[in-house]
Amino acid sequence: MNPAKRREIFARLQAANPAPETELEYTTPFQLLIAVLLSAQATDKSVNIATRKFFPHHGTPQGLVALGEEGLAEYIKTIGLYRNKARNAVATARIILEQYGGEVPDTREALEALPGVGRKTANVVLNTAFRQVAMAVDTHIFRVANRTGLAPGKDVLAVELKLMKVVPKEYLLDAHHWLILHGRYVCVARKPKCPQCGIADLCEFKQKTPA
Repeated sequence: MNPAKRREIFARLQAANPAPETELEYTTPFQLLIAVLLSAQATDKSVNIATRKFFPHHGTPQGLVALGEEGLAEYIKTIGLYRNKARNAVATARIILEQYGGEVPDTREALEALPGVGRKTANVVLNTAFRQVAMAVDTHIFRVANRTGLAPGKDVLAVELKLMKVVPKEYLLDAHHWLILHGRYVCVARKPKCPQCGIADLCEFKQKTPA
Protein backbone atom coordinates (compact mmCIF):
# COMPACT_ATOMS: atom_id res chain seq x y z
CA MET A 1 0.00 0.00 0.00
CA ASN A 2 1.39 3.40 -0.93
CA PRO A 3 1.91 6.20 1.66
CA ALA A 4 -0.78 8.46 0.15
CA LYS A 5 -3.39 5.75 0.55
CA ARG A 6 -2.36 5.11 4.17
CA ARG A 7 -2.59 8.82 4.94
CA GLU A 8 -6.07 9.02 3.44
CA ILE A 9 -7.22 6.00 5.47
CA PHE A 10 -6.25 7.67 8.74
CA ALA A 11 -7.58 11.05 7.64
CA ARG A 12 -10.99 9.43 7.14
CA LEU A 13 -10.84 7.47 10.40
CA GLN A 14 -9.97 10.70 12.22
CA ALA A 15 -12.76 12.64 10.50
CA ALA A 16 -15.28 9.99 11.56
CA ASN A 17 -13.99 9.83 15.15
CA PRO A 18 -11.78 12.83 16.09
CA ALA A 19 -11.15 11.75 19.70
CA PRO A 20 -11.17 7.93 19.89
CA GLU A 21 -11.05 6.30 23.32
CA THR A 22 -10.79 2.85 24.81
CA GLU A 23 -14.10 1.18 25.65
CA LEU A 24 -12.69 -0.05 28.95
CA GLU A 25 -14.02 1.99 31.89
CA TYR A 26 -11.44 3.49 34.26
CA THR A 27 -10.63 6.70 36.11
CA THR A 28 -6.90 6.26 36.92
CA PRO A 29 -3.87 4.70 35.21
CA PHE A 30 -3.98 1.91 37.80
CA GLN A 31 -7.59 1.07 36.99
CA LEU A 32 -6.78 1.04 33.28
CA LEU A 33 -3.84 -1.30 33.92
CA ILE A 34 -6.03 -3.71 35.89
CA ALA A 35 -8.85 -3.54 33.32
CA VAL A 36 -6.46 -4.32 30.45
CA LEU A 37 -4.88 -7.14 32.46
CA LEU A 38 -8.36 -8.63 32.97
CA SER A 39 -9.33 -8.17 29.31
CA ALA A 40 -6.98 -10.82 27.89
CA GLN A 41 -9.19 -13.32 26.03
CA ALA A 42 -12.27 -11.49 27.30
CA THR A 43 -14.49 -8.72 25.95
CA ASP A 44 -14.30 -5.14 27.17
CA LYS A 45 -17.99 -5.39 28.01
CA SER A 46 -17.48 -8.35 30.36
CA VAL A 47 -14.54 -6.59 32.04
CA ASN A 48 -16.56 -3.39 32.55
CA ILE A 49 -19.40 -5.34 34.17
CA ALA A 50 -16.92 -6.84 36.64
CA THR A 51 -14.87 -3.72 37.38
CA ARG A 52 -17.98 -1.62 38.07
CA LYS A 53 -18.52 -3.85 41.12
CA PHE A 54 -15.09 -3.48 42.72
CA PHE A 55 -13.42 -0.33 41.35
CA PRO A 56 -15.54 2.07 43.46
CA HIS A 57 -14.24 0.59 46.75
CA HIS A 58 -11.12 -1.35 45.74
CA GLY A 59 -9.88 0.49 42.65
CA THR A 60 -6.51 1.53 44.10
CA PRO A 61 -3.35 -0.52 44.71
CA GLN A 62 -4.07 -0.40 48.46
CA GLY A 63 -7.69 -1.42 47.89
CA LEU A 64 -6.78 -4.38 45.70
CA VAL A 65 -4.11 -5.65 48.08
CA ALA A 66 -6.59 -5.37 50.97
CA LEU A 67 -9.23 -7.21 48.91
CA GLY A 68 -6.79 -10.03 48.24
CA GLU A 69 -6.68 -12.75 45.65
CA GLU A 70 -9.76 -14.65 46.84
CA GLY A 71 -11.78 -11.48 47.27
CA LEU A 72 -10.96 -10.26 43.77
CA ALA A 73 -11.65 -13.69 42.30
CA GLU A 74 -15.23 -13.45 43.55
CA TYR A 75 -15.77 -10.22 41.61
CA ILE A 76 -14.20 -11.42 38.36
CA LYS A 77 -15.27 -15.07 38.17
CA THR A 78 -17.44 -14.31 35.11
CA ILE A 79 -14.20 -13.54 33.20
CA GLY A 80 -12.07 -16.28 31.66
CA LEU A 81 -8.89 -17.34 33.51
CA TYR A 82 -10.14 -15.39 36.51
CA ARG A 83 -8.05 -17.13 39.19
CA ASN A 84 -4.80 -16.51 37.37
CA LYS A 85 -5.84 -12.92 36.62
CA ALA A 86 -6.77 -12.32 40.28
CA ARG A 87 -3.35 -13.59 41.36
CA ASN A 88 -1.53 -11.36 38.84
CA ALA A 89 -3.66 -8.28 39.56
CA VAL A 90 -3.09 -8.41 43.33
CA ALA A 91 0.64 -9.15 42.88
CA THR A 92 0.88 -6.20 40.47
CA ALA A 93 -0.90 -3.91 42.95
CA ARG A 94 1.53 -4.97 45.68
CA ILE A 95 4.60 -4.26 43.51
CA ILE A 96 3.22 -0.86 42.51
CA LEU A 97 2.74 -0.01 46.19
CA GLU A 98 6.12 -1.28 47.34
CA GLN A 99 8.33 -0.23 44.42
CA TYR A 100 6.57 2.75 42.87
CA GLY A 101 4.84 4.48 45.77
CA GLY A 102 1.40 3.54 44.48
CA GLU A 103 1.92 5.13 41.04
CA VAL A 104 1.82 3.11 37.82
CA PRO A 105 5.23 3.29 36.11
CA ASP A 106 5.30 4.92 32.68
CA THR A 107 8.01 2.90 30.93
CA ARG A 108 7.59 -0.28 28.91
CA GLU A 109 10.35 -2.08 30.83
CA ALA A 110 8.78 -1.43 34.22
CA LEU A 111 5.28 -2.31 33.04
CA GLU A 112 6.34 -5.56 31.37
CA ALA A 113 8.08 -6.61 34.60
CA LEU A 114 4.69 -6.64 36.40
CA PRO A 115 2.89 -10.00 36.79
CA GLY A 116 0.50 -10.69 33.91
CA VAL A 117 1.57 -7.62 31.94
CA GLY A 118 2.83 -8.36 28.44
CA ARG A 119 3.82 -6.11 25.57
CA LYS A 120 0.25 -5.48 24.40
CA THR A 121 -0.99 -4.51 27.88
CA ALA A 122 2.03 -2.24 28.38
CA ASN A 123 1.37 -0.56 25.03
CA VAL A 124 -2.28 0.12 25.91
CA VAL A 125 -1.31 1.72 29.22
CA LEU A 126 1.53 3.77 27.70
CA ASN A 127 -0.71 5.03 24.91
CA THR A 128 -4.03 5.51 26.73
CA ALA A 129 -2.99 6.53 30.25
CA PHE A 130 0.28 8.33 29.49
CA ARG A 131 -0.39 9.43 25.89
CA GLN A 132 2.85 7.98 24.58
CA VAL A 133 3.10 6.75 21.00
CA ALA A 134 2.58 2.99 21.20
CA MET A 135 0.73 0.40 19.14
CA ALA A 136 -1.10 -2.34 21.04
CA VAL A 137 -1.80 -4.97 18.39
CA ASP A 138 -4.67 -7.28 19.31
CA THR A 139 -6.63 -9.69 17.10
CA HIS A 140 -8.70 -6.82 15.64
CA ILE A 141 -5.71 -4.69 14.66
CA PHE A 142 -3.82 -7.72 13.36
CA ARG A 143 -6.77 -8.58 11.13
CA VAL A 144 -7.31 -5.03 9.85
CA ALA A 145 -3.62 -4.44 9.16
CA ASN A 146 -3.33 -7.67 7.15
CA ARG A 147 -6.71 -7.66 5.44
CA THR A 148 -6.58 -4.08 4.21
CA GLY A 149 -2.93 -4.24 3.20
CA LEU A 150 -2.16 -1.39 5.60
CA ALA A 151 0.67 -3.19 7.41
CA PRO A 152 0.84 -6.92 6.65
CA GLY A 153 2.80 -9.11 9.06
CA LYS A 154 3.03 -12.74 10.07
CA ASP A 155 2.61 -12.10 13.81
CA VAL A 156 1.51 -9.31 16.15
CA LEU A 157 5.02 -7.99 16.74
CA ALA A 158 5.71 -7.76 13.00
CA VAL A 159 2.44 -5.85 12.51
CA GLU A 160 3.19 -3.55 15.46
CA LEU A 161 6.63 -2.65 14.14
CA LYS A 162 5.31 -2.14 10.60
CA LEU A 163 2.49 0.13 11.80
CA MET A 164 4.92 2.21 13.86
CA LYS A 165 6.97 2.66 10.71
CA VAL A 166 4.26 3.35 8.11
CA VAL A 167 1.47 5.23 9.94
CA PRO A 168 1.90 8.97 9.26
CA LYS A 169 3.35 10.66 12.34
CA GLU A 170 0.39 12.99 12.87
CA TYR A 171 -1.92 9.98 13.28
CA LEU A 172 0.32 7.70 15.35
CA LEU A 173 -0.91 8.71 18.79
CA ASP A 174 -4.51 7.62 18.17
CA ALA A 175 -3.96 5.01 15.44
CA HIS A 176 -4.31 2.11 17.88
CA HIS A 177 -7.82 3.23 18.89
CA TRP A 178 -9.02 3.86 15.34
CA LEU A 179 -7.83 0.47 14.14
CA ILE A 180 -9.23 -1.53 17.06
CA LEU A 181 -12.65 0.13 16.75
CA HIS A 182 -12.64 -0.40 12.99
CA GLY A 183 -11.87 -4.08 13.50
CA ARG A 184 -14.42 -4.48 16.27
CA TYR A 185 -17.37 -2.89 14.48
CA VAL A 186 -16.71 -2.73 10.72
CA CYS A 187 -13.88 -4.97 9.55
CA VAL A 188 -15.20 -7.87 11.62
CA ALA A 189 -13.75 -11.38 11.43
CA ARG A 190 -16.33 -13.51 9.65
CA LYS A 191 -18.14 -11.12 7.35
CA PRO A 192 -16.61 -7.65 7.10
CA LYS A 193 -19.13 -4.85 6.64
CA CYS A 194 -17.55 -3.58 3.41
CA PRO A 195 -20.70 -1.79 2.14
CA GLN A 196 -20.75 0.34 5.32
CA CYS A 197 -16.97 0.86 5.45
CA GLY A 198 -15.67 4.39 5.04
CA ILE A 199 -12.32 3.21 3.68
CA ALA A 200 -13.51 0.36 1.43
CA ASP A 201 -12.29 2.07 -1.74
CA LEU A 202 -8.78 2.33 -0.25
CA CYS A 203 -8.70 -1.20 1.16
CA GLU A 204 -6.74 -3.82 -0.81
CA PHE A 205 -8.79 -6.82 0.39
CA LYS A 206 -9.72 -8.83 -2.69
CA GLN A 207 -12.89 -10.58 -1.45
CA LYS A 208 -14.93 -7.63 -0.28
CA THR A 209 -18.41 -8.34 1.06
CA PRO A 210 -20.97 -7.35 -1.62
CA ALA A 211 -23.71 -4.84 -0.86
